[in-house]
Amino acid sequence: MLRCNIRGNSLRFSASTMVERNLWLVAKPPSATASRKMVRLLGRHLGEVIRDQHGQGALDRVEGLRRHVVAEHREGRSVVALVKQLSHLPNRDLVLLIRAFSIFSQLANIADDYLARCESELEDEDPLQQLKARPDMTPERVYGFLASGLISPVITAHPTEVRRTSVLDREAAIADLLPAYNHHASSERRRHDIETQLKREIRTLWQTRMLRPMRIHVTDEIDNAASIFARTFISQLPVVKRRLASTFGLEGPLPPFLKVGSWVGGDRDGNPFVTAESTRLALQRARALVLDHYIAEVFRLADQLSPSVRRVGASERLLVRLQEYTATLGQDYSRWLRISSAEVYRCFLDFVAARLRFARETPSHEHAYPSAADFESDLALIRTSLADNRAPRMAHRLVDPLLRKVRTFQFHLSALDIRQNSRVHAQVLEELKNSVSPFTDQPLNERELSPQSLELIDTLRTVADLKKTLAPQALQNFIISNAQSEQDIFAVVQLAQLCRVHVAASSTGTAAGPVNDPGLKPVPLFESIDALRCSSATMRTVWTSPVFQPLLDSWQRRQEVMLGYSDSNKDGGMLTSTWELYKAQQSLHQTARECNVKLRLFHGRGGTVGRGGGPTHAAIIGQPPGDFTGEIRITEQGEVLNWKYSDQVLAEWNLELMIAASLEAVTLGSRPAPAAQSAWVAAMDTMSAQSFAFYRQHIADNLDTLIYFEQATPVNEMEHAQIGSRPARRSSSRSLDDLRAIPWVFGWMQSRHAVPAWFGVGHALEQFLQASPNNDALLKSMLRDFPLFSNMIRNVELAMAKADLTIARLYANLVTDAGIRERTFSMLQDEFERTRRVILAISGQKELIEGNAVLSRSIRLRNPYVDPMSLVQVDLLRRKRAGSPEESLNYALAATINGIAAGLHNTG
Repeated sequence: MLRCNIRGNSLRFSASTMVERNLWLVAKPPSATASRKMVRLLGRHLGEVIRDQHGQGALDRVEGLRRHVVAEHREGRSVVALVKQLSHLPNRDLVLLIRAFSIFSQLANIADDYLARCESELEDEDPLQQLKARPDMTPERVYGFLASGLISPVITAHPTEVRRTSVLDREAAIADLLPAYNHHASSERRRHDIETQLKREIRTLWQTRMLRPMRIHVTDEIDNAASIFARTFISQLPVVKRRLASTFGLEGPLPPFLKVGSWVGGDRDGNPFVTAESTRLALQRARALVLDHYIAEVFRLADQLSPSVRRVGASERLLVRLQEYTATLGQDYSRWLRISSAEVYRCFLDFVAARLRFARETPSHEHAYPSAADFESDLALIRTSLADNRAPRMAHRLVDPLLRKVRTFQFHLSALDIRQNSRVHAQVLEELKNSVSPFTDQPLNERELSPQSLELIDTLRTVADLKKTLAPQALQNFIISNAQSEQDIFAVVQLAQLCRVHVAASSTGTAAGPVNDPGLKPVPLFESIDALRCSSATMRTVWTSPVFQPLLDSWQRRQEVMLGYSDSNKDGGMLTSTWELYKAQQSLHQTARECNVKLRLFHGRGGTVGRGGGPTHAAIIGQPPGDFTGEIRITEQGEVLNWKYSDQVLAEWNLELMIAASLEAVTLGSRPAPAAQSAWVAAMDTMSAQSFAFYRQHIADNLDTLIYFEQATPVNEMEHAQIGSRPARRSSSRSLDDLRAIPWVFGWMQSRHAVPAWFGVGHALEQFLQASPNNDALLKSMLRDFPLFSNMIRNVELAMAKADLTIARLYANLVTDAGIRERTFSMLQDEFERTRRVILAISGQKELIEGNAVLSRSIRLRNPYVDPMSLVQVDLLRRKRAGSPEESLNYALAATINGIAAGLHNTG
C-alpha cells in the first residue's frame, strides 16, 4: 500500500509492495472481514477447478494440507512436522501440491492487494496535490526544479521476475474483476456473473504453464522491455507531465525532466549473450515501436481534424508547407488530397505519416524525417494554425498530447546505456599492448585478440555507426562496472576513441560524430566498499586531469557517477553498505563543487531490501541534505517493474511519487542541518565499523558460511527457473566476489534466512548501546529524526518479518558437514535474535513491523500458503542431492522456486 501525508511542514511517504490497480472502480473500502471472505471466495473457485481438472482425491489432498497449515499458524505452532507427510509422495503429486499452493498464495496476494489499495484512499493521498498545499511550492520554484532537473527510472534486464508474462496477465485479469465484485454487492445476478468470470480466469490460470520452457534470451528481454514502454510509459509519461503542469499552473511546454532509460540489450557485464547485434536490435526495436505509435496517432489525428478551409481558414505557413509536400511527394501519399483538398489538415497529416514511415523503414531516405525535431515542427504548424483559426481547444485537446510525446520520446524512445566490467577494458588494452597516453588516436591492432576483446571492439564500432544512422541521443552513457580507479575511466575513453566513437559532445557535427551528438560519457560504477570509500578521490583525479577537461567542457561540465547498492551490500553487509553509500554521495558532491562539476548520481538500487532496494521515494528523501541537485537516475528491474508499472494507473502513481519525493528532497536540502547531526554521523561511523568487521568475519570471509550457503539454499537450482539470460556468476570462480548479488539474495530468501538484509545490524546496535547509557536515547532520536537510519531499520524489519528461521533450520539440515551446519546456523540464529531484540528495544514495539498493519496482515495471510512450498522444496533438494535421476524432480524444484518467490513478493 502506498501512503503519503503531511507531517509538520514535510512530506513523507511510506510503502509496502502492495499493487495499486484500477483504483477508480472502488466504491468503498471493504472491511478486513470482507477481505477474508474474498480470499475464501477465490480459494473456493480454485478448489472447484482442481476438482474439475484432477478429481476429488487431488482436492482432498490439497485441502487437507492447507487446513492443517492454516490451523498450525492460527495456533502459533511450527509447520515443520508436516515435512514427514510429504516425503513419501511421488514427484507428480508434489508438483500438483506446489501448483495449488502457488496459485493459492497468488490469489491471497491479489485479494490482499485489493484491500490495501482500497484503504489507501488515493484521492486524499495524491502526492502532487499534497505538495501543492505547501506554501513554498510556488509555480516558479517547481518550474525551476524541472528546468534543471532530471528524473529517470532505468529499466534493466536483471532477472528477478519469476512469473511468465502469461501468468501475470491472468493474475491481472482476476484482480480487475474484484472491484466490480465488491461494487455490485447488492446485485445477486451481477455478482453471479462476475463469479463466473472469476472461475473462468482461475481455470485459465491453472491451465497456464507456470514455468518458462527454456531460458530467456536477450531478444526476449528486449521484447519485454519494449512491451513495458508500449503498455504504460508511452501513454503515461506525457500524462504525468500534463498533470504536473495542471496541478501547479505551469504554462507552456515543460522541460524534458522526466525520461525513462534502459540497459536491456546494452548491459553485457558478465553476460556473453549480449553482443553488438543485441545493442543494434534494441535500438531498432525501440525506434520502430515509437514511430509505429506516432504513425497511429497521426492517422487518429487526421480522422479527427476535419475542418475545411471552405469553413474556416488555415495559416499561410501550413498551406505553404502543404504545397511543398504536394510537389515533392505528389498525390501518392495523401488519400485526402484526392478526396477533399479543402481538408488541409488531413492532407497534410497524410504526408506527415508518409515521412514517418520512411523514417521507420529507411532512415536515410530523402523523404524520411531526419530527426524528431522536424516531425515536431510539422505538428507545431498544425497546432498554431488551429489556435489562430478559431480552434484553440482542438489544438490543446488533440495536438498537444502528441507534441508532449514527441518531446519526451523523440525518435529513439529511450536512451540505451552500454555497460561492461572494468576488467574487460583492461584486458583489451593489455592485448592491444597500448602503452601510450590514453588520449591518443591510433589504429587498432586486432591480431590475436580474444573473443571477448573483439566483442567489445565490435560493440564500440557499432555504437559509432548507430549514432550516425539512427539517433546520436540514443547512446550517451558507458557504464563501467567495478570501477576502482581513474584508469578504469581513462580506459573507456581510450577504447572509444580508438574505435572512432566521438566521446566529446558536438552540436555542429564532425567526421567522427553526427550533429547534436551528446558524445559517449564514461560513467564509473563504484560498488565495492573500498571503491565507494575511494570514489571522491578517484573522481578528483579525473576531473582535474588536463586531458579530461575538454571532454568535461563539451558536456557542459556535467558528469554522472553510479553507486552500486547490491554489490556493496554483498561486500559489506546492510549497515555498512547503507552508510558508505551515504558518505560517498556527500564526498562526491563536495568534490564536484570544488572541481566546478555538475554531478548527477545514478543509483543502482536492487529490487529487494537485501539488494539495497525498498521504497524508492523514501530513499530519495533520505539522501544527504543539501546534496541532491534535482537530477537522479534509478535502476528498476525484475518484479519491481510489475509492481510499479504493470498498468497505466500504477505507472502514473509511481512516477508522481518519484517527482514528489525529488521536489521534497530539494526543499529539505535548503534547511539548516539538525543540531544532532554530528552525533548521528559519529554513531553511524562507529556502528558501521563494528558491523563491517562482524560481517566480513562471519559471512564474506568465512569459508564455512559459503559452503553452508551453497548447500542450505537452492542457489544452484536457480537455473531451472529460467528467469534470465545472464549467468549467475561473472566467471567460473566459486568466490563470493564473482557471484552476482541476485543469486546471493535469491538463495538466502528462498531458504527463508534473508541474511543479506539484516546480518550485522544487531551486533552493531547492541555494541553501541552497551558502550554508553546515553546511546539508547541517541538511537531513538535517530530512528525518529534521521531518515537514512529510520529507513534502514524499517527495511531490516520488513526482511526479518519475511524470514522464518524454523523453516530455515530444515534447509540447514541439508548441509552434509555437521560441524559447519551447527556452527553456521547457530551463528545466524544468534544474530537474528539479537537484531530482533535490539530493534524492538529502540523502536518500542512488541513485534516487528507492528506499525505497519497492512504489511503485517499481508504476511500472516500468505505465509500459510508459502510455507508448504518451502517444506516441499527442502524434500526435493534432499532427493536430488541423494542422487535421484528423475527429470521431473528439476521441474518440481523450479516450480517451488517460482511459487515461493511469487508468494513472498521477493526473488533477488
